[in-house]
Amino acid sequence: MAMLDTDVLIVGYGPTGETLAGLLGLYGVRAVAIDKEREVYRQPRAAHFDHEIMRVWQRLGIAEQVLPSTRAMKAYEFRSADGEILMRFNQDGATASGWAASYMFHQPALEEALRKRVAAFSNIDVRLGTSLVEIDRNDAAGVSARIKDDAGAETTVRARFLIGADGGGSAVRRAIDAELFDYGFDEPWLVVDTSVVDEDGLPPFGLQVCDPGRPTTVMPMAPLRRRWEFMLFPGENADAMLDDARVEALLKPWVRTGQARIVRKAVYRFHGLVAKHWRKDSVLLAGDAAHQMPPFLGQGMCSGIRDADSLAWRLACVLRGEATAALLDSYQQEREPHVRSIIETAIFMGRVVCILDRDAAKERDQGMLAGRAARGNADDPPPADFAGLKEGCVSGGPRTGELFPQAMKARTSTGVCGRLDDLLGPGFWLIARDNDARGDTLDWPTAVKRVVVDRDVSDESGRLTAWLQATGAAAVLVRPDRYIFGAGTADALNAALREKFAR
Repeated sequence: MAMLDTDVLIVGYGPTGETLAGLLGLYGVRAVAIDKEREVYRQPRAAHFDHEIMRVWQRLGIAEQVLPSTRAMKAYEFRSADGEILMRFNQDGATASGWAASYMFHQPALEEALRKRVAAFSNIDVRLGTSLVEIDRNDAAGVSARIKDDAGAETTVRARFLIGADGGGSAVRRAIDAELFDYGFDEPWLVVDTSVVDEDGLPPFGLQVCDPGRPTTVMPMAPLRRRWEFMLFPGENADAMLDDARVEALLKPWVRTGQARIVRKAVYRFHGLVAKHWRKDSVLLAGDAAHQMPPFLGQGMCSGIRDADSLAWRLACVLRGEATAALLDSYQQEREPHVRSIIETAIFMGRVVCILDRDAAKERDQGMLAGRAARGNADDPPPADFAGLKEGCVSGGPRTGELFPQAMKARTSTGVCGRLDDLLGPGFWLIARDNDARGDTLDWPTAVKRVVVDRDVSDESGRLTAWLQATGAAAVLVRPDRYIFGAGTADALNAALREKFAR
């Protein structure tokens, strides 16, 4: 593979592929991205992203472009058929990323912002109306793949790596014989997206109605957009459920006449699937090609964006010769447990919602109401924060595997103000408590920006200083995806990073 056409070939150009292309552009990696469709799909599909994902958009420079098509969702309630609150999650608290905990959004607007950003990178070549024909060669040296445009012209692309971000029916996954693990959760739901003329009488938060007569989800989307999801009963015909009169009858209890206009309706099967291997030689999987999950936590697209973020810096380090290709083995090692924890929690929550037996539903309601009463009807503790790593490319020390906190009002020693990530820029950071811990004489395996808190950068709130002091560590090493690689002395972190990059 001495004559490569590009460093990375990305198959699939939805949010996961777009984000990966943007991050590779940021890191200076050459990439070709292909997708069989020429235009952004004009209807909403994904509905939610969290603070960590907004931090990725910030890094790509599109957070301000994305915000107008979002709304922060401040609460998420599970209610019984008669309206009693069974569970309530408050999503209005502080987050490590500095952004709101939870956003509902309009996917076409997000994708337009992503594609416009990617188009600004001269090192990224996007070929729309182009599909994968076959992977002719895949070994440790690279990949040779045949692609075809929608006029029928075939081209061979030789790349060091190929990333399959081509969705649930992934051709790339089939090409590397990646068998799927099936969690055995399979429930059909009717999804109805609407635009509304006003939001009077509509719940201002996410709502799961645990009604055995018809489990229902109600979600605010972007401003003046709403989504309803209705569980199908055994024996109900999907095509019949898509009839306009049937859909309007299901919406009638929720909206006034003329308040909502249907813009999309589809029946989906909510399920949990994970590919058993995400890499074969120089081909890797990301997003729905690697895993699929029920939507009860709104983490499907988020997980794909995390995949892209996790892959991009690894690919850049390997392609720059800073790490061996074995660094890519830690990608699945790190991401799969993370994804599985989300899927398992989402399935648990789905099974709470999907009870159809009235006696079982009554027993569920009584148990959950008793639990709330015992807590003084306080909000439930939120599901585990999914922004955490247990293994992979991490070392040790306090707060390892967590997201490094972002100060939203930081200041450099030269007086420049802004968000911390913007001030420090991409790449690895060594955040030290004092100058002696910076490790200036160490020969790091990759470029590391060395920063002393309260000298090189300060946080107006003082939160960053307090956080670092609370770790008790001399320094923390922060990865390009803003997860903490480890905490300790600069010497120890340097040695640990070398070991991860070289094995």
